[in-house]
Amino acid sequence: MRYVLTGEQMQYADKYTIEQMKVPSCVLMERAALKVIEILEKEKIDCSNTLVVCGSGNNGGDGLAIARLLHLKGMHVDICYMGSKKNASEENKRQYTIAKNYGISIRSTITKKEYSVIIDALLGIGLKREITGNYFKIIEELNLMNGTKVAVDIPTGVCDTTGRIKGCAFCADITVCFAFEKIGMLLEKGRFCVGKTYVVDIGIMPEALPNGYKLYTYDKDDTAISIPKRDINGNKGTFGKVLLIAGSKGMAGAAYFNAKAAYLVGAGLVQIYTHEENRMILQQLLPEAIISTYKTFDANQIKSLIAWSDVLLIGSGLGKSDISEKIFTYVMQCFKGPCVIDGDGLTILSERLSLLENKKQVILTPHLKEMSRLFQCTVEEIQKSRIEMLKDFVCRYPVVCAMKDARTLVAGEEDDVYINTTGNQSMAKAGAGDILAGITVGLLAQKMDCRKACEIAVYVHGVCGDYAKDEKGSYSVLASDLLDRIGCVMKKLEKEQTR
Repeated sequence: MRYVLTGEQMQYADKYTIEQMKVPSCVLMERAALKVIEILEKEKIDCSNTLVVCGSGNNGGDGLAIARLLHLKGMHVDICYMGSKKNASEENKRQYTIAKNYGISIRSTITKKEYSVIIDALLGIGLKREITGNYFKIIEELNLMNGTKVAVDIPTGVCDTTGRIKGCAFCADITVCFAFEKIGMLLEKGRFCVGKTYVVDIGIMPEALPNGYKLYTYDKDDTAISIPKRDINGNKGTFGKVLLIAGSKGMAGAAYFNAKAAYLVGAGLVQIYTHEENRMILQQLLPEAIISTYKTFDANQIKSLIAWSDVLLIGSGLGKSDISEKIFTYVMQCFKGPCVIDGDGLTILSERLSLLENKKQVILTPHLKEMSRLFQCTVEEIQKSRIEMLKDFVCRYPVVCAMKDARTLVAGEEDDVYINTTGNQSMAKAGAGDILAGITVGLLAQKMDCRKACEIAVYVHGVCGDYAKDEKGSYSVLASDLLDRIGCVMKKLEKEQTR
């Protein structure tokens, strides 16, 4: 598990380290510069002819220190210094003076020549304004130049909190990030500007992080990614009985994807409650599943199914008919165990949020449009402050919520927020969300707590998408391809668990 920070949180941690840990800022800057040099050498980047573009803040100070260290290694270095020296930070002024005393070329414009490497130390974190004017022209010019492009801490122009591009952004081949990744490097267009990312230790400890929520993610070899252990003496009942209420008339696919995904991650028994017209096709597609059907609302039948089940998934392809609404409302009033609400269930829920009151084991899996109905706002409003709005929602309602997007966020009553970094654009296909819901309830059936089941489900789902894209490319991946790869992912996680 690793934390990712906003620029504001990083500035707090930096200040805490200087003021409370008594580490001089010049020491942090020197360590940062040394780490960048270390990565340049690790990547075997040709630094024989280097351009370092520096601003007047501490990010620019890092760049000036990097330029000096490369100069002392015998490399030719040009510095393009932007901004006002008069308004520069104290550390920036110090590094500027040192670089000048060493005789390094410092100009206010870019020399028209070829460079082997271009280092962006222009603005860094905390950028509030749009990039315009001369800065805009400089960044565009840098992006058109040849040479390996390296960003110091974060590419200039990427919003450290949202990933939005502030007018334009430096397009890096490598980003050397200090202490912690910045959230904006994982979101929206910002994640396409960072290239290969290295997170380097400069002496800022996790203890320096501010109070309040923090974001974290998993690495592929993370020991926190733990799937339920299989009891060697277990039976079908040991691994949980799942009730799926899914698939309105003609929507058998959603129920199939739910059920097969739940089985593939280890659920012991899966019963599908669906419209009568779906019975035959589901029996043919998935003979392992128990099929129960309805034509009209039957409270006694539902009560019996609830009594049988350990966990519940409701909503995938359920439709928005009167029968669907009656089934959903009755189930939510009667079922007391862990449950997942997906798809049409979320739309029905958006008009009945009071059903979430006093519920302690509920997982919601909305995409942004479904989330906008729950929030009663526009998708655009969510995109501007998705983390804050998600945290506000789970504080008002005691649920775990996976807000699905290119980067899915998972939050619950706990302070921290999980941001998923697996998955890709090939997964933007019908049925993919049904599979995620099925994986989630399948893990839930094996007695995982709601938060962990949701995080691991999102992670596994994304890795399945990555495997499928590697084999089939971005265009031709279908939801069924994700199903086909669940077994491979679970086998890999099982092997890692037994090491």
